[in-house]
Amino acid sequence: MVPEILGALSQIVGSDHVLTGKDAAPFEVDWRGRYRARAIAVVRPGTTAEVAQVVSFCREHRIAMVPQGGNTGLCGGSIPVADDVAIVITLRRLNRLRAVDPLDGSLCAEAGCTLSEVQQAAQAVDQLFPLALASEGSCEIGGNISTNAGGIQVLRYGTMRDLVLGLEVVLPDGRIWNGLRALRKDNTGYDLKHLFIGAEGTLGIVTAATLKLFPRPGSQVVAWIGVTNVVAVEELFRLLKRVCRDRLVAFELIGQAALELVLRHIPGARTPLPGRQGWSVLVEVADVCLEGELATIVESIVDEAMQSGWVDDAVISQSSSQAMALWALRENLSEAQKIEGLSVKHDISVPVSQIVNFLGAAESALCGQAPGVRIVAFGHFGDGNLHYNLSMADGGDNARLLEAAEQVTRIVHDLVAVHGGSISAEHGIGQLKREELRRYKPAIELELMARIKAALDPDGLMNPGKIL
Repeated sequence: MVPEILGALSQIVGSDHVLTGKDAAPFEVDWRGRYRARAIAVVRPGTTAEVAQVVSFCREHRIAMVPQGGNTGLCGGSIPVADDVAIVITLRRLNRLRAVDPLDGSLCAEAGCTLSEVQQAAQAVDQLFPLALASEGSCEIGGNISTNAGGIQVLRYGTMRDLVLGLEVVLPDGRIWNGLRALRKDNTGYDLKHLFIGAEGTLGIVTAATLKLFPRPGSQVVAWIGVTNVVAVEELFRLLKRVCRDRLVAFELIGQAALELVLRHIPGARTPLPGRQGWSVLVEVADVCLEGELATIVESIVDEAMQSGWVDDAVISQSSSQAMALWALRENLSEAQKIEGLSVKHDISVPVSQIVNFLGAAESALCGQAPGVRIVAFGHFGDGNLHYNLSMADGGDNARLLEAAEQVTRIVHDLVAVHGGSISAEHGIGQLKREELRRYKPAIELELMARIKAALDPDGLMNPGKIL
């Protein structure tokens, strides 16, 4: 039936937008190269109505659908499960900005708009859309919503769930739910948008969203701070929160092993401080006050931290270009790891108060299980999210570590559970962590999730094999 399927889809979106073979290949493999599966076709609808027609056709003929945004996900959520008969529905052509309202503090964008395009649209009206990710030039708003993206400014602005006012969604039966309201208050029953945020396309396809905008900061200061040990990181965070309050936008933790990967693999990367710090912190503070006043506040905090013995050295940005160079070290970490080679990756969160305890317990347990393991840890200390990745210092030993991936992952995830955390902070579940979710998610929560899935997608055609 494949020719008939392709012909019918071409009638809906045009033959140029039904891709097969080599044209489809880039959409059939994930960013890491870990998941690869052949689709019947990759379909590129150009409007919400076309998405709805494609979904209706697929439901009628019992064809599985895999929604895909910028394909920058890290858990295989936007790639078909191997051996499934499915089509990939890419939203890249739904890339229009429908409305920008500075007075309302809102922006309506279609799902295929890149995060960078939304940021620029907000900036054009002197507003801020605060979601910030290393992949912002290629990741798309629909994917950001479907994975509840986090990023570097969650500490101040929250995750994508906190930034969405309304959604437009094509439901698994092909109907369109228009919930694109820009209201801050709407207490008329269940808030349906939250069903689809973080659902990874398993309950419907997000085609547009109304997003929150914020006033643009008048000034910002970025500092790279070398700390004496991981306990000092916690003390520095307490001090910054006490003094800066909501002016503290980002507080990123970077281990020395992570920084060294960037210095080794990213052209032009330079160490911000001499020597080896063990742990570094990247801080951003923003406010409406004059930049000189903000810089003085940060300098006084660093001085106090040095006198307390928490900080060895620091560099504070003196220009926007210096701030960008410091952030580039953090933002290129994932790319540097990809170049370095395979590793065992974990995207975990624990309460901020438990990070130090977790890091100590995990290092001790892992070094006992896998002698010589290199812990590449970095992430969003301020909101409790760490990217806790493992490889061997000698790349030739990585095969041995990968053979033990299940055992070392069990150590990490069990310790996350002991410390009251989550096995997925911002990357989602996808294919990668589906079985892990069954181990750590309470049975009643899995049951409720399955009931919701069955109610909205009784045929199980919407991104099957993901999450549940």
